[in-house]
Amino acid sequence: MPLLFLKSLRAIAVVVVLFAAAQPAIAEDRPNIVWIIADDLGPELACYGYEGVSTPQIDRIATEGQLFRRAFSTAPVCSSSRSAFITGVYQTRTGTHQHRTEVKRPLPAPVVPITKLLRDAGYFVTNSNSTFKRPGKEDYNFTHDGKLFDGTDWSKRAKGQPFFAQIQIHEPHRDFVKTDDIHRADNVKIPSYYPEHPVIRADWAEYLATIEVLDQHVGEVLAKLEKEGDLNNTIVFFFGDHGRPHYRGKQWLYEGGLHTPLIVRLPNKHHAGQTRQELVSLLDVSAATVAAAGLTVPEWMDGQNLLANDFAGREIIFGARDRCGDAVDRIRSARTDQFKYIVNDFPELPYSQRSGYKELQYPGMTVARVLKQRGELTGPPALFWEETRPAEELYDLNADPEEINNLADNPAYAKQLKQLRAEVEAWRAETRDQGLLPEPRLKETLEASRRWADNVLERRGLAPEISPEEYLKWWEQELGVE
Repeated sequence: MPLLFLKSLRAIAVVVVLFAAAQPAIAEDRPNIVWIIADDLGPELACYGYEGVSTPQIDRIATEGQLFRRAFSTAPVCSSSRSAFITGVYQTRTGTHQHRTEVKRPLPAPVVPITKLLRDAGYFVTNSNSTFKRPGKEDYNFTHDGKLFDGTDWSKRAKGQPFFAQIQIHEPHRDFVKTDDIHRADNVKIPSYYPEHPVIRADWAEYLATIEVLDQHVGEVLAKLEKEGDLNNTIVFFFGDHGRPHYRGKQWLYEGGLHTPLIVRLPNKHHAGQTRQELVSLLDVSAATVAAAGLTVPEWMDGQNLLANDFAGREIIFGARDRCGDAVDRIRSARTDQFKYIVNDFPELPYSQRSGYKELQYPGMTVARVLKQRGELTGPPALFWEETRPAEELYDLNADPEEINNLADNPAYAKQLKQLRAEVEAWRAETRDQGLLPEPRLKETLEASRRWADNVLERRGLAPEISPEEYLKWWEQELGVE
């Protein structure tokens, strides 16, 4: 990846630390690094070819940088995923896999947050929302000594000091914003595994409108970098903490839960407009960040430097879902270029087991539940509502990108099934998958989650035992659906 014709000696110094592991002696010779993190974002962006959404600021980063088409989180929920990419280590290895556990522990040595590595190397480390006045979301499932960040605004750093900034943008996390276009819901394209219903269309339209709010906040970050003269000495990573906030997306290991955008803008727009097809984990963002600061990527880190000359992508992407709220579960997945393998450790549980969060946030689940009770749920949407799950799932993503046709029992795919089963088993053994260990204070965790959900329902004026039909009427009113 040769870098030629740079316009300044400072830019040359930036390139040296980008692609070399040498320890720099002077902090000011290193690039600034910015993570712009969207909360719950799938690839529903114009620059990813999605029609019906306007994202000019994010598209600008893609035009001036590299767009990774196949990037994935290691978990489909925020705290587990964030605990992984702030360390560059799988959450199942560090014991940070349960979503917001009651009992948090320190990270196992020698693992540390990359903020410590960067601060020790002379970086000013910040975490904020897009106003740069308030701390941004952390949501880590571990304890730590001292503070992780130096402040909220990189402008407070010493003169010449490089900075590492995380800007946490709430959107498109629920609750969604309302869309001004009354016809938008009529024109959206929804996945085939959702039933055709105006509530689902309205909800999806609001998701897209919320992505457009995200895009405005991204523009605010770029404007600050430009105003302060830092943009061309800064590596910008834009990504979501995991996939989109819809059922069968967030909290599941299907593509909708793990697939997230990743766009990287290098100083002076190097490699501008490139589209990359490699399989990438968000752990690789962590490793690339450490390497860009001129540090050697630690051996304990599971990430790979995606900006390195020899980075060819991963052969397999691993994912893990454990307890989320009051829904106890344990699912693992492996994705290759063509196939997705999923192992359900609790196949006796339905996909749709009760989850307070999802009942509160996903109107599509209420729609499907009502249609099932009426005997009107058929085809792909009915698969999610079976009473039990298969122990294993296998999908050909080239032929079946929405993961509808489970091939696990198809003899023609026995070889792929056996291979990926072995890969997951080996990965779980190598990482000492802590999902097999009992979670401390689980009873208290479940009770607290259920109380929270019941309280939110009561604030809505609804009883915890509300019937699906009555709840659907509430959603229709909430979404303005006739």
